[in-house]
Amino acid sequence: MASSGSGYDLSSATFSPDGRIFQVEYATKAVENAGPVLGIKCSNGVVLGCAKPVNHKMVVATSGSYKRIHTCDTHIGCASTGFLPDARVLVQRVVEEAADWQDQYGSKIPPDVLGERLGSYVHYFTLHGALRPFGAAAVLAGYDPDTKECSLQMLEPNGAPYKYYGVATGKGKQAAKTELEKLNLHKNPIPVEEAVKQILKILFLLHQEQKDAKPIEVEVSWICEASGWTHQGVPKDLLKTAEEWAKQQLEEEEEDDEEDEEGMEE
Repeated sequence: MASSGSGYDLSSATFSPDGRIFQVEYATKAVENAGPVLGIKCSNGVVLGCAKPVNHKMVVATSGSYKRIHTCDTHIGCASTGFLPDARVLVQRVVEEAADWQDQYGSKIPPDVLGERLGSYVHYFTLHGALRPFGAAAVLAGYDPDTKECSLQMLEPNGAPYKYYGVATGKGKQAAKTELEKLNLHKNPIPVEEAVKQILKILFLLHQEQKDAKPIEVEVSWICEASGWTHQGVPKDLLKTAEEWAKQQLEEEEEDDEEDEEGMEE
């Protein structure tokens, strides 16, 4: 009975006999079925990227409800995925935490502190039967003016904040993680310009692997010297060049795979 969740998934405050909280697992499933979000900590900054499906031709792509990446403070960016109304609540909480810190201490909130505070807020919703966990995940990119360092964190529905060199969540996250691991980011960090290309390549690869996939649009942002160490969207000309490179790379890899298959048949 415990393995199916029957009787133990009515409240997020109830553990199953084998120590699981099923409502948190269900919330995590909502994230895994949503659009992919990627992040890379670079040698000279940090980059966020996401793919969002175009569900209807009449949707205004530039509307606030359609965005997945938000600037929560000048030095903080947040990419979210999952159940979008939940994701918007998380983004608003990040904005409030950053503003409260600025009001109280007169300085920018350190990204590590922000991650811990947001994690405590998310975790609170897993402790009470009258509440439900957030069906959303947030990837935070930040710059600490005091240490002059960038950081990349992710918070999942359980509220645990972790720091990463490269991170992926949402649909196709396992394939995305495999591609990120190939970059060997923990030993050989790449510059932000290269990270933009790699993120787009992975996003397009995930889209190719989906059957009957809807058209997508991508969002990519960064914090680096070129942006004045503030969170901004990647310039359109650079983004266009990176998209062309990513698509060309995927086409070349596909051609190489076809040639290898033909060689094996011979």
